[in-house]
Amino acid sequence: MARINRIGVFTSGGDAPGMNAAIRAVVRTGISEGLDVFGIYRGYEGLIDGQIEPMQSHSVSNIIQRGGTILKTARSKRFMEKVGRIQAYENLKKYKIDALIAIGGDGTFTGADVFNSEFDYPILGLPGTIDNDLYGTDYTIGFDTAVNTVVEAADKIRDTATSHDRLFFIEVMGRDAGFIALRSGVAVGAEFILVPETTTYIDNLARLLKHDWRKSKTSGLVIVAEGDDAGGAYEIARQVQEKVPELDCRVTILGHIQRGGSPSSNDRFLASILGYAAVKSLRDGHRGEMVGMIDKQVSFTPFEKAIKYNKDINHQILEMSRILAL
Repeated sequence: MARINRIGVFTSGGDAPGMNAAIRAVVRTGISEGLDVFGIYRGYEGLIDGQIEPMQSHSVSNIIQRGGTILKTARSKRFMEKVGRIQAYENLKKYKIDALIAIGGDGTFTGADVFNSEFDYPILGLPGTIDNDLYGTDYTIGFDTAVNTVVEAADKIRDTATSHDRLFFIEVMGRDAGFIALRSGVAVGAEFILVPETTTYIDNLARLLKHDWRKSKTSGLVIVAEGDDAGGAYEIARQVQEKVPELDCRVTILGHIQRGGSPSSNDRFLASILGYAAVKSLRDGHRGEMVGMIDKQVSFTPFEKAIKYNKDINHQILEMSRILAL
């Protein structure tokens, strides 16, 4: 294997709190290893357009506490085409960059897997997504912060729900996975948690809510992952209101507030460890893998496996949440 002297780092797909901490770790570990480190702006789009700049230690000063990503991010349709990937490869050769570290989610790793196969090019990935849906790591960078954001917002909504005797349906991110909904729903004591991994029966939900109100409750929260099979929070609330008209239903969609904000200590810590490990691992010959954390140990999962295999929620916790909300 050719010696690695220059590495590039970029962020791709949806932004996640902690990406800056990961960039910082990659840059400073690379420099400590005697490598030249280059930042690639706007993900695969920037790689195609040649938006590449050398980075020094001071380039990543005072960013560990910042949300978003200083390298910007984008979704690239051009990289899905062979001609775009060829242009990206030519730019890497132009800057004599020997290996890449990609920070992102399944879309990012899908592109990295194809690129690695086509050009036999060393790439490692760091799991940067608030959804926590990547196989091969217990937690992804950004997940903990997103959950804390939801909990803070839901606690405030609980106050007004209690004051007005209302039932709030709070929609959180999670088009294909319910990890944010499950973790935050348990933390705020939600009456119900609706996730894509289970089937939502509106008649059953309405019946249980009606029973709760008859028994003792006058307010409550229902956490809804945006990808729930019964629809989003507005549609579910509309159907419940029709079936149980005595309820005073309201809807709040948290949206992109979940992506922003200063990363939690857990996300900063995770991002720092994984960024450090990625650089060290490239020097040790690892390539075509996602660097994650399982049982507090750094782990390596091939891109194709991290993308292909589904990471399921803990259904026992979902059952527990209902018992604790009685």
